[in-house]
Amino acid sequence: MQKLTGEERQKSADSTTELTNKPSEPTTYEQAEKFGLAKVAKSPWQSFILSIFAGAFIAIAFVFYVTVTTGSTSGWGMTRFIGGIAFSLGLILVVVCGAELFTSTVLTSIPWAQKQIKTATQLQCWARVYGGNLIGALIMVLLIMTSRMFELNGGQWGLNALNIAQHKIHHTWGQAFTLGILCNMLVCLAVWMTFATKDLLTKSLLMILPVAMFVSSGFEHSIANMFMVPLGVAIHSFAPESFYLALNINPQQYADLTLVNFAFNNLIPVTLGNIVGGGVFVGLGFWLVQQGKLTIGSEGASNASLVTKTEQKDSLR
Repeated sequence: MQKLTGEERQKSADSTTELTNKPSEPTTYEQAEKFGLAKVAKSPWQSFILSIFAGAFIAIAFVFYVTVTTGSTSGWGMTRFIGGIAFSLGLILVVVCGAELFTSTVLTSIPWAQKQIKTATQLQCWARVYGGNLIGALIMVLLIMTSRMFELNGGQWGLNALNIAQHKIHHTWGQAFTLGILCNMLVCLAVWMTFATKDLLTKSLLMILPVAMFVSSGFEHSIANMFMVPLGVAIHSFAPESFYLALNINPQQYADLTLVNFAFNNLIPVTLGNIVGGGVFVGLGFWLVQQGKLTIGSEGASNASLVTKTEQKDSLR
């Protein structure tokens, strides 16, 4: 058996020490915490401009959805699934390009719960991003109307957009609120999964199915609706008479497509639902797990006491 020299033993010891002292990779929870802190750390102007980009990105994704679902003969479920995959482009653009989207910004609930940011600071961040998203979405409405995309495929594109927009304002308040919860649970879980990798392609692939699932199932996303419903209102209000004549439809059947109906029947309950789904169910849910407060009975509490903090962190990777 070959013996190691003193110098070789020292190198081996140094190597072992280096491996021992090497910092461990941050857990997904720690990444989420940093993600939330980064949201409020940006300057208000930078955050606002990036939020305008995010609103436009989500609107672009909805344009993609309308295009691929118009005239589809793939069946109800498959058509919506294909549309959902197309819509995932929006969240991919937001994450890869570093834009600020309200529905993922609600994950600031994590540093807020840890008392790292004040309530006023968090609410200011939410309001700034929400307002920027709205501006970005409305800019896209203007561009789509100016380009007259609603006349594509003999007007079928515009008819599809009208039907989608009208469907969104026909939910009951409670239904819209619940659909908002379900939607942002999936959006925030999609973003949460991206914390597990630094590779942009992997991040992009991880987000596709959660987004496709919420879109194909008809869950409600407040920022997407900021584009889709105003687009429907704009088509109803400004499309020429020839558009309706070509489709042989009466424009009065879309008379309920108004901004007032949109705000009270969809945007408000969906926004509140998005906050609960992402900020409470996902953000505060994982925060509670991290605090070790979710135990079942005395046996669970006893067993939890045997688990070290390091092991608790590793379980959240």
